[in-house]
Amino acid sequence: MKGDFLRIVYASLKFENTGFQGFPSILFAVSKKTVPSAVRRNRVKRMMREAYRLEKSLVKNNVESQNEGNKSGTLCIAFLYMGRRKTFPDFEAFREEIRGLIEGIVLF
Repeated sequence: MKGDFLRIVYASLKFENTGFQGFPSILFAVSKKTVPSAVRRNRVKRMMREAYRLEKSLVKNNVESQNEGNKSGTLCIAFLYMGRRKTFPDFEAFREEIRGLIEGIVLF
């Protein structure tokens, strides 16, 4: 799924031998091509991690409501920063974008 400046890629991995993990595996990525400065890349990743931390209860509620008794497997989510502007969005914009993307997760 794609937002204004973030892209989310997710997969539900089903394992036969393991139970459902409480929270999914998460990846935050910012490419060197998108943000050349390492300091700015790290700043963007910190903002994404903090925004996710504040919104992760939505992930658990969303996944539990869609699983309904089927608790095998784990969810893997990757947040990719795709902003092309010289300035990156503020923290509230990250939080709103992550909230919108999390609410759009549909498990099969």
